[in-house]
Amino acid sequence: MSVRAGRPLERAFFRGDTQSVAEKLLGARLVHTALEGTTIGRIVEVEAYLAEDDPASHSARGPTDRNASMFLAPGHAYVYLIYGLHHCFNVVTARAGAGAAVLIRALEPLAGLELMMERRGALRPRDLCSGPGKLAQAMGLTRAHDGRDLTSGAIHLLPPEPGWRGGPVAASRRVGISKAAERELRYSLASCPWSSRP
Repeated sequence: MSVRAGRPLERAFFRGDTQSVAEKLLGARLVHTALEGTTIGRIVEVEAYLAEDDPASHSARGPTDRNASMFLAPGHAYVYLIYGLHHCFNVVTARAGAGAAVLIRALEPLAGLELMMERRGALRPRDLCSGPGKLAQAMGLTRAHDGRDLTSGAIHLLPPEPGWRGGPVAASRRVGISKAAERELRYSLASCPWSSRP
């Protein structure tokens, strides 16, 4: 079966509990069709950032110009820049106005690997999407895509292919945060070689 097969995930998929949506996103395929070509990666690692009682979330202090997209309806993209260098791609969850999202931390490259390598300057498939900044660069995702509706259009999410089995899910602490660092809101496919490190 083609890695492009399937219909984009609908808005209802992204509604509800952010932790549940985060786990359900594992195995889904992120698709970006750009002028240079189409790239596709399977989601293998994510982090949940909650609407309430989560001081590590960008939404903890309410809406700002920077995080406005995090408060859109579920199923939109929230893309931000860290260290002035690396883009991070998130999927908005819960409900409009909530300020909840799932950070996509790692992908298994499925299609468009030559284009990913060109964008990344990386020679090994393992190095293309094993981290949020890496995958955004490989997939051609930038702040220009902040606020995009992911239920249709050039950037969208497809469910796992019928019959795909990802195995057990591992929960661990989120990476690179100082607040609520003890909470295990990072989810990954256990023993997956495509996940980020640590």
